Amino acid sequence: MELGDIRAVVSDMDGVLWRGDAPLPGLVHFFSLLQNRQLPWVLATNNSSKSRQDYVRKLAIMGVPDVPVKNIVTSGTATAAWLKREYAPGTRVHVFGGDGLREELRIAGFCVADDDVAVVVAGLNRDLCYEDLHLASHLIRHGACFVGTNPDTTFPAANGVAPGAGSLLAALEAASGVKPIVIGKPHAPMFEAALQLLGSDAAHTLMIGDRMNTDILGAARVGMRTALVMTGIASQDDLENSVLRPDLICDSLPALTKALASV
Repeated sequence: MELGDIRAVVSDMDGVLWRGDAPLPGLVHFFSLLQNRQLPWVLATNNSSKSRQDYVRKLAIMGVPDVPVKNIVTSGTATAAWLKREYAPGTRVHVFGGDGLREELRIAGFCVADDDVAVVVAGLNRDLCYEDLHLASHLIRHGACFVGTNPDTTFPAANGVAPGAGSLLAALEAASGVKPIVIGKPHAPMFEAALQLLGSDAAHTLMIGDRMNTDILGAARVGMRTALVMTGIASQDDLENSVLRPDLICDSLPALTKALASV
C-alpha cells in the first residue's frame, strides 16, 4: 500500500489500542505520530457499552490526554444518529444494553423507557439477566422495532475472547422471532460518520482494525484503505480463509506506527 496517499486515519479501539483495561504496546507513540504528521484521526468502535466521555477518560488514563469527544464514534452514537432520522424527538426507546448506550440515546433526545416503546435498541451489556431478555423480547413481539448496535459476536478482553453484542442480539432474535436492523460495522453508517467528521474521502483514509468481518470488510465496501493489526480477534486462519485482503497487515501497533513513520 502506498502510505504516502493516506491523509486521514480511522482506528478501532478494542484489540488495536487495548485489550480490556490494559493498553497495548505502542499506544502513546501511535498518537504522537499522528500528531507529528498532522494526520486527522477518528476512533470508531462497535462497542456501545461505554459513552464517548468514558473513552476520553480511558485514553487519558492510558497516557493520551485531551482527546476531543467529537473524535470518537461508537456504534451507540451511530445508532442514535440513525434513530434521529427515523423517529421524532421524545420517542420512547427501550435499551437492552449498557449505560453508555442509554446516555447517547438521551443526549440524542429520546426517552429511555421500559414500556409503551417504539424501539428496542440492543447492545453490549455484561450485566444483563434473564428478566432483561424477557422484557426486551416481549416488547419486540408486541410491535417495537428491533435495532442492534453491532453484530460482533465476540470482542478481545484482557483474559481472552469474550462474548460480544452479536451474541446478545442472537439471543434476543431467538427469543422474539424478529431479526434486528444492525447499524455498526461492517455497515456503512459507522464509516460514513467517521469520514464526515474527518472531512476526508474514503480513498485517502486508512481504516485500522483487528477484525476481518467488520473493520476490514466494512471499510473496503465504502472504498477506504485498510490495515489489519493482529493483536485482537483476527487470526492467521481468518486471513487464509478470506477472499478479502487488507492493504496492510501488521503484527502489532508499533509495526503499524513504523510503517506510517516511514513515508
